[in-house]
Amino acid sequence: MALARRGLLLALLLPLPALAAPLAEADLRAQAERFVEQQYAAPGSRVEVKSEALDPRLHIADCAVPLTASLPGGLRTTPRLSVLMRCPTADGWSLRVPVTLKVWRQVLVANRPLIRGDGIVAADVRIEERDVTRLPYGYIGGLDQVAERSLSRPVAAGSVLTPGALGGRQTVRAGDHVQLVAELGGIAVRAEGIALGSGDAGARLRVRNPSSGRVVDAIVRGPGVVVALP
Repeated sequence: MALARRGLLLALLLPLPALAAPLAEADLRAQAERFVEQQYAAPGSRVEVKSEALDPRLHIADCAVPLTASLPGGLRTTPRLSVLMRCPTADGWSLRVPVTLKVWRQVLVANRPLIRGDGIVAADVRIEERDVTRLPYGYIGGLDQVAERSLSRPVAAGSVLTPGALGGRQTVRAGDHVQLVAELGGIAVRAEGIALGSGDAGARLRVRNPSSGRVVDAIVRGPGVVVALP
């Protein structure tokens, strides 16, 4: 009996084996949020990440090593993402944490309606901060990206300028010497002109006749050639 009591006393004094404590959901979600913020952080960007509540029936065991995080779908600029969180041990676990994402960046927005073939100058656009996860067709971040480019389709005032709206290089640029063609009754009269605007084939611009000083409206027909409007 004495031996039994001594054994019981010894068992009470020895440390208990470590049990896997549950990992707090708040900690797991915070790690997922920090991971996504780091992936999308960039100069001039403002990132907002908010994780969603997990299934309350989940029991998340603690992990003896640091958790790992990944984005199975890659770095997609979309409003909703799923972060794969893993406990990378032999008997570890993995689960997905859904998050909502906002990435605010500066983009070019049209100041006025722009037509196909127009070249883009500073007065045509303004810079606004927009959530680019809501821009599935992309965006243009600065005027340097549209230098000497023309529009391949119209752009409404207040619309974000997208890469798909850009066509090739401008056929005519402001200051170019062009051939000004005036067509009347099947007769074509040609004169030298100086372009006062830029654009691709089909764009409207103004042209000055250096001899007379007269300024006329014209449409770009091709490289170095414009047709006077009646």
